[in-house]
Amino acid sequence: MTPLRFLIARILRNEPMLASLSLPQDELLAALSGKHVALIGNARALAETEHGAAIDAADLVIRINLAPMPSAKSHGSRTDWLALATRLGQADRSRIAPRRILWMSHKRKRLDWQSASSPGFYLHPLTDYLSLKDRLGAPPTTGAMMIELLLRSELASLTLYGFDFFASQSLSGRRTADQVPHDFTSEADWVAALAEADPRLKLVR
Repeated sequence: MTPLRFLIARILRNEPMLASLSLPQDELLAALSGKHVALIGNARALAETEHGAAIDAADLVIRINLAPMPSAKSHGSRTDWLALATRLGQADRSRIAPRRILWMSHKRKRLDWQSASSPGFYLHPLTDYLSLKDRLGAPPTTGAMMIELLLRSELASLTLYGFDFFASQSLSGRRTADQVPHDFTSEADWVAALAEADPRLKLVR
């Protein structure tokens, strides 16, 4: 696909055409088989920890959106996959340097050509977004969508760092919980239930 055809597909909301740029979901999930995965949220409280070495020791490190990394000691330094729901400027793209970009947002108008044409690009299906939205009773965060997606695979373990469901707010901005469209109580309860039912899932406080 050319950049012009991509822009037309995005303007016209031509989902099949945009989806043609994506790695099939089953191939993405197959790449996770047997892997120990670290999913890094953007809670401010993570900056006060020393989890960096454990994060970098994972087989696969996945970060979210602008992926602030104030210190390798707390956050690690590697990014294998980047789960996006916002535009990524060139400075952040170079800083994060992900090997694969996953576009998780239902807002396709934010998707840029550089991300969509990058190696191994993945576009999360709208049906999956809507299903999780119904389950949570509110628009899911990028982190929630990733947890749901990753646990569908045959990964060995999924460890969550930097997830406190907005108790310490986000390193990515100054908004409070009532200024964003998510239901963090619902997400916290949902993740707790998942962790109880699936021993592969661990939430590191």
